[in-house]
Amino acid sequence: MEKGKKVFVGLSGGVDSAVSAALLQKNGYDVTGVFIKIQIPGYPCPAAQDRIDAMRVAAHLKIPFFEIDLSKEYEQEVFRSSLSEFKKGRTPNPDTLCNQKIKFGVFFDFCRSKGADFVATGHYAQIKKQSSSTFLFSGLDPNKDQSYFLWMVPETVLRHTMFPIGSMQKSQVRAYAEKIGLPNFDRPDSQGLCFLGDISIEEMIKNEIPQTSGEVLSKEGKVIGLHEGAALYTMGQRHGFTLDTKMAHTTPHFIIGKNINDNTIVVSEDKFPKNAARTHVELEDINWIGPTTKEVTARYRYRQKLIPATLEGSTVTLHEPHYVPLGQSLVLYDKERCLGGGVISSAKLAL
Repeated sequence: MEKGKKVFVGLSGGVDSAVSAALLQKNGYDVTGVFIKIQIPGYPCPAAQDRIDAMRVAAHLKIPFFEIDLSKEYEQEVFRSSLSEFKKGRTPNPDTLCNQKIKFGVFFDFCRSKGADFVATGHYAQIKKQSSSTFLFSGLDPNKDQSYFLWMVPETVLRHTMFPIGSMQKSQVRAYAEKIGLPNFDRPDSQGLCFLGDISIEEMIKNEIPQTSGEVLSKEGKVIGLHEGAALYTMGQRHGFTLDTKMAHTTPHFIIGKNINDNTIVVSEDKFPKNAARTHVELEDINWIGPTTKEVTARYRYRQKLIPATLEGSTVTLHEPHYVPLGQSLVLYDKERCLGGGVISSAKLAL
């Protein structure tokens, strides 16, 4: 504990960041609230209401309040970058990219330039320090843990970062907010995409990349149905396309391949080939947080059950068969410690 240190807290308007600010203030830090304004034309992000809620929290806590508009940075570094990946048929993670480029990139640099010793957010994750190393751990509440979205944040940034609610359950956060009278204690959790509002990835793609109906193919190459546009689908998905009952059984079919140029997807009744036992994954854009280990666990989706794996250089072998989406984040763990991860550049099933 370093009482008196200056901490800038990213106040989103939600209860998690509000409680983070309150806890830091209670523990003797010099707290300043900062609202990140991001508004992309045509998207429903309630930035105006979020700003009001953030200001009300700052007024209640009697702390200074700033606002920084990062709309242009977000549009270029996260929004357009993600769309470029979707156009290639890959599956990027906009929320992970937002943490790297915006919250712990431009915003972090802004706070430090204004004299902040630390930057804090309402993420459900934990930072632990040992001698000269800084480690990232899962949040205590397994239903809210957000370490998956933080793998791209460099250790040098984490050294000056705080997650005050990472060791709390969500129910405790709500109860504490009500106890101290925070004006947004009962505000619902936000849904949808970071800074875009209550909208799905599929809706975003349809808004920005015109989609045309395409053919669903069997493993043998026969046309057995139709889909809404290849960019909308990810490997392993089993819904969102229509099968011709004259050409295919009505049992669930899984996407095992897609061709963005031909606008086709390939499906199979078998989730994986019967002899597949593991998956070899190659990573790019790697970021490690502290030392790594060979035997790890991994996930390529938020809150996915951790998969036993082996790490060797930039290659990860998942000890289970998976159709892993290219462009997605593969995040590795050693028990509760998040080791970092990489962007999936290739994946191949193996015996």
